Amino acid sequence: MSKPVKERELTCIICPRGCSLRVTVLDDGTVSVTGNSCPRGKTYGETEMTHPMRTLTTTVATADGRMLPVRTSAPVPKEMLFACMAAVNEIVVSRDTDIGDVLVPDLLGTGADLIATGSWKSRT
Repeated sequence: MSKPVKERELTCIICPRGCSLRVTVLDDGTVSVTGNSCPRGKTYGETEMTHPMRTLTTTVATADGRMLPVRTSAPVPKEMLFACMAAVNEIVVSRDTDIGDVLVPDLLGTGADLIATGSWKSRT
């Protein structure tokens, strides 16, 4: 019989219900989730314990010194957030940009694009 090796209590953030989850990882790698009211809560608990992901939301500089809000188009692995931020901090937008424009496709091989969530028009 498998034994628990890791256990956490989480609040599901997928929907407004905010279910209290108990997630257990067993020594055979099996993940058990209880407390969820829907299948999405189970998936969230499993992912959070085995490979946590986050959407990166930040700003990039523009050529005139203003800041442009951006985010990733999909969640990226949590362990890559600092590397992604280092790459984002090197960006200076020098072309007119609209909401939804892809500034960096496949940011650091994560499969997520860095997209503009605001517009910027150069003043030249």
